[in-house]
Amino acid sequence: MAYGLAEGLRKSRFSLGSKKRNKAVVIATFGNHFSLNEAVAGFTKLGLKSEVQKGHIVTIHLNKNTTEEAEKVRKIVRDNYGYVEPL
Repeated sequence: MAYGLAEGLRKSRFSLGSKKRNKAVVIATFGNHFSLNEAVAGFTKLGLKSEVQKGHIVTIHLNKNTTEEAEKVRKIVRDNYGYVEPL
């Protein structure tokens, strides 16, 4: 009985929660640390949050899920000799 009640509460918690929109993310890979730092400076000028991971991989969180903003990010990555990974 307790297991069924807990299962019902778990399901209802997810159905009652607000629906959040998925935020767009761009993942880029760079060849060296110098180009990575220049690109991260460009992302901060646009007002975007970025996370640097091991192996010169950067995850850029877009504010709005728009193609114009994604193209700006791709242009910064390509100008700094980076590679944008398709998702």
